[in-house]
Amino acid sequence: MDELIPRFESLGLAPQKAKEAASNKKIAPMLDSLISASGQSTFSRTMGLLLYALATTVVKEKTPHMDYIARAIASSRISTTEQLTAATKFCRKNDPTADEQAFDNACGVGVVISDEEISAAVKAVLEGVKDALLEQRYRGQGKALGAVMRCPDLRWADSAKVKSEFDAQLLALLGPKDERDSPAVQKKEATKKPASKSSAAPLRKGWEPASLESMFAGGDISRMHKPGENPQICPKLMDAHLEATDGKVITRFPPEPNGYLHIGHAKAINVNFGFAKSHGGVCNLRYDDTNPTSEEQEYVDSILEAVRWLGFEPHQILYSSDYFQQLYELAVKLIERGLAYVCHCTGDELHEQRGGDDKRVVRFACPHRDRPVSESLAEFQKMKEGRYAANTATLRMKMDLEDGNPQMWDLVAYRVIFASHHRTGTEWCIYPTYDFTHCLCDSFENITHSLCTREFFLSRQSYYWLCDAAEVYKPVQWEYGRLNVTKTVLSKRKLLKLRDEGVISTLDDPRLYTLPALRRRGVPPSAINAFVRELGVTTADTTIDVNRLENHIRDSLNEIAPRIMAAMNPVKVVLENLPEDYLEQIELPYKPRDDSFGVHKVPFTRTLYIDRSDFREVDSPDYYRLAPNKTVGLQGAAHPITCTAVRKALDGSISELVCRYENTGSHPKPKTFIQWVADCPSLGSPVHLDEVRIYNPLFVHSNPQDKSVVPGGWLSDVDRDSLEIVKGAIAEIGLWDSIKRYAATETGRKELDEHNVEGLRFQFMRIGYFTLDKDTVLSAATISEDCVGDAKFIVNRIVTLKEDSKKETATTS
Repeated sequence: MDELIPRFESLGLAPQKAKEAASNKKIAPMLDSLISASGQSTFSRTMGLLLYALATTVVKEKTPHMDYIARAIASSRISTTEQLTAATKFCRKNDPTADEQAFDNACGVGVVISDEEISAAVKAVLEGVKDALLEQRYRGQGKALGAVMRCPDLRWADSAKVKSEFDAQLLALLGPKDERDSPAVQKKEATKKPASKSSAAPLRKGWEPASLESMFAGGDISRMHKPGENPQICPKLMDAHLEATDGKVITRFPPEPNGYLHIGHAKAINVNFGFAKSHGGVCNLRYDDTNPTSEEQEYVDSILEAVRWLGFEPHQILYSSDYFQQLYELAVKLIERGLAYVCHCTGDELHEQRGGDDKRVVRFACPHRDRPVSESLAEFQKMKEGRYAANTATLRMKMDLEDGNPQMWDLVAYRVIFASHHRTGTEWCIYPTYDFTHCLCDSFENITHSLCTREFFLSRQSYYWLCDAAEVYKPVQWEYGRLNVTKTVLSKRKLLKLRDEGVISTLDDPRLYTLPALRRRGVPPSAINAFVRELGVTTADTTIDVNRLENHIRDSLNEIAPRIMAAMNPVKVVLENLPEDYLEQIELPYKPRDDSFGVHKVPFTRTLYIDRSDFREVDSPDYYRLAPNKTVGLQGAAHPITCTAVRKALDGSISELVCRYENTGSHPKPKTFIQWVADCPSLGSPVHLDEVRIYNPLFVHSNPQDKSVVPGGWLSDVDRDSLEIVKGAIAEIGLWDSIKRYAATETGRKELDEHNVEGLRFQFMRIGYFTLDKDTVLSAATISEDCVGDAKFIVNRIVTLKEDSKKETATTS
């Protein structure tokens, strides 16, 4: 392996990438062979990356003439990924040495698209979608870009130049982005008079999340095959497929119901549902429920709820268990054809047969591999009848032990498991493995594009082998990079360990990055979708700084969250120059400069509360909030206040501040305005918050699994103080008014009936964004009868108002 690393680095691969390639039993020999076939020892970065792409994205047996393609890359005849895709497609059906001109024509060799031709083609495409663009403006940008990238006249054009020309023409057509391009477009009343120029607020650039279509507008995923273009072992299989699907794109999202989905699954959901939607197709939700020992109905329900929460609706809801009988019959068929056998080897024995720990020892066949077909059929029947204990018999596929790919080393197809299945009960005691089930279920459902993450790259070969061996329709598998974020762990085993160790009590703890946890924390689904769509779809695994996700969360919440005044640590303020019964109703906007949010009234009284952080006993030049003999403004109030005295309790703590309401004479505009909450029980003020939960990162380091910085192991990196619970916080009555308004909407009624209170999100001014936790006690009767005192508010902080100054960069592998 070591001698291959510098050889692979000569292609322009990063040292870590070269090391990974050299250690990969399938990629290493193929890439080494391609380098030799190219006839060169030095390569430009473009050449090197194309050779690497050729080695990692095609199956040698299915793509003959790879050496020819390698030489075409080395001679710069093939210089783009588009040409490489066309070359591999051509070579699957044709011999390029027999007709090199046909190869050149199919691959665009020598074709040069001038800047003028790019400009004309882009203009023609945009002209065709001009009306839609003028209506949707920049919200239709992704779809328009996809149409441009698919334009036949631009197939061999420089994609960077095409994108640059597209941006320029779009800007010329629509002009710069303005408030019309914000998702929160202000609703203006027909009778409302336009504001004068002197009073108009400056236009604010709104949040512009990436569109679903933009995920698929560039890169390899934009050049995927069309239904009907994937070759089959028998042409009749494709005929039957097209007759059943009418040429429609069909994808699937296939989670195993053995845990909650996490942020990485949000990308998979967007990829599978989004690709189908962007191509006028459909996406199924299929539960991969073939292991009854780890699957539960709770997770089945949670997965569907998460998919719908992100805004997608499955075309069909299916289960691998729907096909248990079909799968069994195909297993019998494989045995009858001599392509499967019953094995009685132990796990250790199987491990040794596959080359041992380092996979370098010579592999050898199981002693049962060549047993008679009739014997394997009889043994498989015994397995089905429950006559073998677990781990004493398996059905293995007879694949190719000489292949360099471990996924071809006689994978297990069936094993004995005595456990009750959540759908089929005890009807079966043999269950198919993922390797046997996945591709066959894709085939049964006529999936056109089987989209999965990179860890299944080696499985592509076994996927195709099994479909051909079973003589069923064969979908195309394509792998993309998986998504991780910093400051967390995502594996189910580690999450369960956190629970078992008492670090968390539930798997939807808001410090986690499972989708139920993010939902409970109050994260809007639009923010999650925007985050994964912005990253696009590439073949590289990425670990993204969690700050990037939190910025999307802030942007989303800024568009939807009403502004509420609150005090986490309230201190009493008495306005000495106002009468005891003073009451003034002040009208406040829920969102300044956005009339669509509406307004509400709050009481202003002689006694009110401010946050303790807004007062200092000792003033300083760089401090602008309240201090003795200092004046500050109150949000929304007509006049400022000046602190005239500080009263303390026996223990020395501040019991109240005495202030003067500066409602006489003239006073300069204060430098700072602080939030406040009136003491007015008759109007329900303040709203008492029983508990405010301040969630901070659960782990100290960016990558808690990096032993070079966390030598004690990932569990030692847990911040045991990452949850802060605040008691005694209060909020103004706009909080209760917002809840009543939400409950009056159809969506709000439905969500509150199911106690989904996380849809109630607020910005506590100058503090952060918050939501109600599911532990909140809030009934429809309490809301309808306006009994705020009967509610028990448990509030979660979603995110701070500003990003943490400590940033880290994304990593790509």
